[in-house]
Amino acid sequence: MNTGVMPVQQLVPGGNLSAYMQAVSGIPVLSAERERELAEQLYYNESMEAARELVMAHLRFVVHIAKTYVGYGLPLADLVQEGNVGLMKAVKRFNPEKGVRLVSFAVHWIKAEMHEYILRNWRIVKIATTKAQRKLFFNLRGAKKRLAWLTNDEAQAVADDLGVDVREVRQMEGRLSASDMTFDASPNDDDDMVAPVHYLEDHRTDPALQLEEEDWEENSHQQLAVALEQLDDRSRDIIASRWLTDDKATLHDLAAKYKVSAERIRQLENNAMNKVRAMLTA
Repeated sequence: MNTGVMPVQQLVPGGNLSAYMQAVSGIPVLSAERERELAEQLYYNESMEAARELVMAHLRFVVHIAKTYVGYGLPLADLVQEGNVGLMKAVKRFNPEKGVRLVSFAVHWIKAEMHEYILRNWRIVKIATTKAQRKLFFNLRGAKKRLAWLTNDEAQAVADDLGVDVREVRQMEGRLSASDMTFDASPNDDDDMVAPVHYLEDHRTDPALQLEEEDWEENSHQQLAVALEQLDDRSRDIIASRWLTDDKATLHDLAAKYKVSAERIRQLENNAMNKVRAMLTA
């Protein structure tokens, strides 16, 4: 059957994200009957063509979810890419006999991949290390778009709903609110706010602290340089291009450079980062 679906190689959220979104929005939505037919072909016969069509038909849904996470300041293209990984995992695990549509089943997997990406890359979330804290972070961040500071009753309700102590709710609320404060704002920017830069003690003129900081920084750079030298050329270039330059490359930039998929670049990046971390902590 000719479904009119474009080749998967042409549908990657690379440099021209607008063209990608326009392309995926043009892919026909599957009817319930066609979706079940394809799901059965995949589930019982391991048909890769059926899997491809199921994935392609739901790419628009990934874009829709990704747009809800743009407030974290991370590239929309990378969020879409991570969500696509979740979609593929969902398609692989989808059982047509459960009686639900694929979109309902896939939302968990798509969001899970996006959440993990945000947790790896957004500075405030690095302190949300447990499953309960992660759930608390995402729920509170959504609530803060609608609410000011939580009342005691609201904080207790959130704590009860998520199974955490109310103190954790207050701590996470404080972290989220503090993330929006300008460090070096002029006193004239807001009469009610004194930015931290205006009341923190300046230690920059202390020679001992300066020497300690310079030694630590030099040692860290040396350790990182040694660790990077242990990587192969491609992995070293991926890490440098993604993390050690102001003009950071996207997964798709590097995929085009090395003529592999963006998912392969993501795997290489994760493997290289794990090796570097292991060498730095050895």
